Amino acid sequence: MALPPLHMKARKRFGQNFLVDDYIIGQIVDAINPKEGESLVEIGPGHAAITRPVLERCKKLTAIELDRDLVELLKHDPFLKGLTIIEGDALKINFEELEGSGNLRVFGNLPYNITSPIIFHLLSQKGIKDMHFMLQKEVVERLSAGPNSKDYGRLTVMTQFHAKVIPMLIVPPSAFRPAPKVMSAVVRLQPNDLTDEDRALVPYLNNITTTAFSARRKNIRNSLSKFFTEEELKSQGLDPILRAENISVEQYVELAKILKYRDKV
Repeated sequence: MALPPLHMKARKRFGQNFLVDDYIIGQIVDAINPKEGESLVEIGPGHAAITRPVLERCKKLTAIELDRDLVELLKHDPFLKGLTIIEGDALKINFEELEGSGNLRVFGNLPYNITSPIIFHLLSQKGIKDMHFMLQKEVVERLSAGPNSKDYGRLTVMTQFHAKVIPMLIVPPSAFRPAPKVMSAVVRLQPNDLTDEDRALVPYLNNITTTAFSARRKNIRNSLSKFFTEEELKSQGLDPILRAENISVEQYVELAKILKYRDKV
């Protein structure tokens, strides 16, 4: 196992858990399948467990790291030639301004406490070809869920509107140091080719799904009553007694279009 330096401890405030299992690392790198000439960006390289093997394949890589001490270690690692380090918060980075924008391939082991904000931040930006993230297994199940299941929610709808979600592999707690108390999983997100008009639906879609899933025990006749009459729901082929988890992503998008059209009138 490729253990991290003993003098560097994981920091709780950064949500750090360092990957140390060589077999799992190999599987993740194979899932990413980096190639020379591609524009790859890693979020949170940590002790470079994935950085090194990815860099071996692609020869050039940009990494975004918030922990200043880790940045110093990475800068002075003789095995990381070709690595460009951006010290900062990925949530504040404009990925559209990075070199290679338009064909960026983003990957990383995301801290559990900021998973959703980072994913939404990236999905809101153009120029990303695909993303591979290690997340809490429960989050991956929510991202990839279908209607009529307990895992299906606002996160599901908003993510699947933006991208195709493909679960890749399960990662046990024993693959990390320190071992987290939850199972992890790697997921691939392939952004959909959204038009500017599609992207303009996002605030309406967010408003509808936030309202619907905050009252998921209610039927949509009641939970969405401030947006739609019962007749409007029926006109979209929706039974008013359905609940939030029974509505498909496509149906939520059609409802968002109605709200957006009203704003234009």
